[in-house]
Amino acid sequence: PGAAGQRRKEMVLSEKVNQLMEWASKRSVIRMNGDKFRRLVKAPPRNYSVIVMFTALQPHRQCVVCKQADEEYQILANSWRYSSAFTNKIFFAMVDFDEGSDVFQMLNMNSAPTFINFPAKGKPKRGDTYELQVRGFAAEQLARWVADRTDVHIRVIRPPNYAGPLMLGLLLAVIGGLVYLRGSNLDFLYNKTGWAFAALCFVLAMTSGQMWNHIRGPPYAHKNPHTGQVNYIHGSSQAQFVAETHIVLLFNGGVTLGMVLLHEAATSDMDVGKRKIMCIAGIGLVVLFFSWLLSVFRSKYHGYPYRYV
Repeated sequence: PGAAGQRRKEMVLSEKVNQLMEWASKRSVIRMNGDKFRRLVKAPPRNYSVIVMFTALQPHRQCVVCKQADEEYQILANSWRYSSAFTNKIFFAMVDFDEGSDVFQMLNMNSAPTFINFPAKGKPKRGDTYELQVRGFAAEQLARWVADRTDVHIRVIRPPNYAGPLMLGLLLAVIGGLVYLRGSNLDFLYNKTGWAFAALCFVLAMTSGQMWNHIRGPPYAHKNPHTGQVNYIHGSSQAQFVAETHIVLLFNGGVTLGMVLLHEAATSDMDVGKRKIMCIAGIGLVVLFFSWLLSVFRSKYHGYPYRYV
């Protein structure tokens, strides 16, 4: 009886692996409903890991983050499916809320998107749930998490993106055109104001967190699936949203503009009346935008005792 049971177990496992391999050959991310999830992911026997993305992609759900995360997830799954190291050790699957709401209820899940690794042996542990709001949903970050949980290393290969080279070519063409048209007068290259403005834009972009967005690929904002409330500021100091970056950039720009007006009011040759107006406007901008900047800081560092106004 023991040998017969073992053979039956091996037969069931072989059928499950063959079914998953057949689906994976047609689509890198296997779409699952409740029955498929319970049979192929939850029920033993299983000698493979399954990375499952729980999402809500239907238009009426209005989950913008789900669509963005799905694009990165597809890139990761395609990179694994078409790599020379592809095996049946790991599969990528997806459960949409409108196709498997019973799975969401079974796992007590109330947010999307969520990534969970179901290991080959045992139940998922704490680390098998991906920290989306901390690490972002970029395919490279997901690949590092997959390697940590499954020892499967995936080299992410993105489809060609010609936007960067086209923009660089356009910029070089504009610069070349200016040099050609004004070949006899290149004084604009020595314009301190122009260079200062370009440097200021770069500094504001970097200090607001644009590099974080590029590396981590965070969501633009977070929408609570129950209340529908949209949060543009992340509540933790360990992460941020793209919208938060734009807000901080605007606030920093307002403070900078106020400082520029104060400097011009103190050093320009205009009449006293205009200088007073510039001074008042500069003080107002600094006070207003710096206060808002501190409010963002207080919302991320809970218990911070100071405020400007």
